[in-house]
Amino acid sequence: MKRFLFAVVEGGGNSPPVLGLAQRLAARGHQVRVLGDPALAPDAEKQGLTLVPFVHAPHHNVRSRHHDRLRDWAVSNPLGQLARITSQVMFEPAGAYARDVLDELQRFDADVVVVDYLALGAALGAEKAGLPSALLMHTPYALPAVGAPPFGLGLMPARGPLGALRDRLLRGFSRWFFNRLGLAPINAARVALGLPALRDVFDQIARSERLLVMTSAAFDYASRAALPDSVRYVGPGLDDPGWTASYVPPAALTGTAPLVVVGLGSTFQNQGALTARVIEALGVLPVRGLVTLGDVFDPAEFQAPPNVALVRSAPHRVVFPEANLVVAHGGHGTVMKALSHGVPVLCLPLGRDQHDNAARVAYSGAGLRLSPTASASRIRRAIERMLGEPMFRSRAAELAHAIADERAVDRAVLELEALSERRALPAVA
Repeated sequence: MKRFLFAVVEGGGNSPPVLGLAQRLAARGHQVRVLGDPALAPDAEKQGLTLVPFVHAPHHNVRSRHHDRLRDWAVSNPLGQLARITSQVMFEPAGAYARDVLDELQRFDADVVVVDYLALGAALGAEKAGLPSALLMHTPYALPAVGAPPFGLGLMPARGPLGALRDRLLRGFSRWFFNRLGLAPINAARVALGLPALRDVFDQIARSERLLVMTSAAFDYASRAALPDSVRYVGPGLDDPGWTASYVPPAALTGTAPLVVVGLGSTFQNQGALTARVIEALGVLPVRGLVTLGDVFDPAEFQAPPNVALVRSAPHRVVFPEANLVVAHGGHGTVMKALSHGVPVLCLPLGRDQHDNAARVAYSGAGLRLSPTASASRIRRAIERMLGEPMFRSRAAELAHAIADERAVDRAVLELEALSERRALPAVA
């Protein structure tokens, strides 16, 4: 039996796969403790996990439009959104995350520190304590890599010399951009802990023994790029959050018409107008529509036609096997769970990693992507096309087989168990 300390922020779709991994380790008899945002406590409790709240690090809750400190949705520029997320979550609080980890290690003598890569500073705490750490990347591979387009802009793979030049220039810009945002606060945290300063912010990521990419290698074209030896693709986490358990199928879903499931996010990204346009598009189609609103909106805020049911939540493992199409914001969890059931996806990316997920869906042929400003008529035409052309379902089925093969062995658990055997034994400072 080993002891694992998880550090995780409440960032919406990141927490179900991270908590799911923690629960699977606990189910194998290991001791697991979660250090995280207080908003995660109910989900952790449903998984039978102990959550200790951050003390020094800021608390996030992007599921609430009233208590969201990040408000990245208020920035329309993708680079501006990325800058806000990385600055306020990954870089500026790095020292605070490290302090929380070191404090908790005084109470919980962990063998491995497992870090949601959004809480990057937690890895500094593990480094100071002399413990092995693993970073969990709950998106496609998001770091600069030769052979893959830079992450964040929703780019397709390069084609020809001009495409290669595009990627080379953007990789350089990406490194400059993140160093400008993150190198100073990361180094300030390191110096405060008595650790040597770094020359590149990405060197902090490289200091963790493992970077576990929690997506499908078949889905992520970055998996074919030249990646560091520490990187492992471990397959997607397909866990549903605990708050979906109360779902009762609405009466409006009876019948045999194609089922279109809509999920535009469990966090507020100012998607109310888009939700209304999707509902309008479904209302004029011969389909059954199920629109999940999370805790972001109340069903009473929208007018639904007779063939469309509005619910706060629905477990994907229940509704996706029956679906003919998923309309989504491009969140990684929703996309992966749809594809794991062989269901094509129409993506309307709002921000964060969603543009890159949507690009991979479109590149794979398992779906389409539209602008989130698309009209109801354009959304309707895309739905009609995807329901009418078997190619989308066929490509989604191919990815479903690949995902099933990747998940036949729980690679994430095995990687962490192997890492726990390598623990050094210094005193915690």
